[in-house]
Amino acid sequence: MKHVQLMIKPASSNCNLRCSYCFYEDECKNREVHSYGFMKEEVLEKVVRKALDAAELSCTFGFQGGEPTLAGLEFYRKFIDYTKQYKKPETRLQFCLQTNGSLLNEEWGDFLKEHHFLVGISLDGTREIHDKNRRDGNGKETFGRVLKNAKMLQKKGVDVNILCVLTKQSAKKITSIYQYLKKEGFYYQQYIPCLDPLGEKRGQHPWSLTPEVYERALKDLFDLWFEDVRSGTMISLREFDNWMSVLKGYPPEACAQTGRCSMQNIVEANGDIFPCDFYVLDEHRVANIADADFRFSEGVPVEKDFFREGMKRGEKCSQCKWYPLCRGGCKRDYAEEKENYFCQAYQGFFAYAIERMEWLVRFIR
Repeated sequence: MKHVQLMIKPASSNCNLRCSYCFYEDECKNREVHSYGFMKEEVLEKVVRKALDAAELSCTFGFQGGEPTLAGLEFYRKFIDYTKQYKKPETRLQFCLQTNGSLLNEEWGDFLKEHHFLVGISLDGTREIHDKNRRDGNGKETFGRVLKNAKMLQKKGVDVNILCVLTKQSAKKITSIYQYLKKEGFYYQQYIPCLDPLGEKRGQHPWSLTPEVYERALKDLFDLWFEDVRSGTMISLREFDNWMSVLKGYPPEACAQTGRCSMQNIVEANGDIFPCDFYVLDEHRVANIADADFRFSEGVPVEKDFFREGMKRGEKCSQCKWYPLCRGGCKRDYAEEKENYFCQAYQGFFAYAIERMEWLVRFIR
């Protein structure tokens, strides 16, 4: 297998924050075991060994949670040791960490810099918006800690991406959020549409993102981004970057924009393997890393219900002029009628932005 990528949850669902919209906390309430605790060293060893045994050209190890830094820095030092032990000379390694950023310190920063981790830090824009939904277990605000640690990583030369969950509240303030993050020097940003709890009707919570609000936010964000890019200030917004890649004839790297579900290799703390971070549920368990016959492999068995369902798109998709760009979106955004919840938002946005997107493809390299 030429390329292997996996996302490891070394602390399972354990987290020091109590974010009001946390999709993973909701998932864990819908499975038999809420938390698998912390990953044991023998599980970590099997994960690294099997991944690097399968990988030929490259292997990407990602860590997320819960809060992955709760596993402790010594866990990650052991991880690095195992990669050195099992890596083949021709295999290129990439490391990434998705964290709420509140527990980082100088020692963490030095480690992440030394081993070239790409760090995604969850920061919901301005203090007002961030602290509305992202408080710790004692109900205390976290914005100040997170911003301080993100700036510390930047100072050390660590590659930092800002992960901003797009809620109804933040979407309405997208202009001030974008401008604030840019002012702080965060030029790599990702705006992630907030998920409502599993099985619930969409749009029922104060933070629930609706199609109408999302469409307006996409348009406002694009206006800001377009002017910056056109004037030579290169801001990376993941969703826009992917759509631009598609227009240039390249495949998107975001799974939501590929038109199907693919195997993401989510590894829970006990070694259980799941296909997608949005579906770490008992019924979607694929295997355990300790299973003698488990191997990381190319593709997935198409007869599996999860992947077969993940290839289906709404009836309107085949007739939609924007489908080559949209690809139907993420499986989690589909209602029973198999239409993406944000379909209206995407149609309105593409009609609004397509001429400028095509201009950028022609004139901006």
